[in-house]
Amino acid sequence: MKRSFLIMFAAALVAITGCCNCTSRSREVKPLVGTDWHLVQIMGRDVQKPADSYTITFGQDGRLNGVGDCNRLMSEYKTDDSRKLTFEYPASTRMMCPDQASEDEFLQMLSRVTHYEMDGEQMLLLSNGELLAIFEALPEGEAK
Repeated sequence: MKRSFLIMFAAALVAITGCCNCTSRSREVKPLVGTDWHLVQIMGRDVQKPADSYTITFGQDGRLNGVGDCNRLMSEYKTDDSRKLTFEYPASTRMMCPDQASEDEFLQMLSRVTHYEMDGEQMLLLSNGELLAIFEALPEGEAK
């Protein structure tokens, strides 16, 4: 039932944001590329981690860099104007982290992403309509 609710929520969010013919929005949408994104929710669970962990940044060169619980992560990504998004071989350094299970879940989630949506300072990562994770934009200079 929880999964059905998440799918309906994501679909409603896409319908609401995608159908707006507004010339201005109440909130400025952050750009995908160049913004430091911090994980705030994964698989329906809130994440309470410091701003220097669970972050990702999309580079102009098609590369993703970030930090999990304690490891640096990297990947290549592909996107298009329809907000399709895929990551190629998400990988990380291999230190043993205090919360290794959460870091492993984070990397596995990235490998499932098929597209994204933007909502002001939030980025939603989805897999065929299923909400996987929510990220918030960090203020400039706050990411590690």
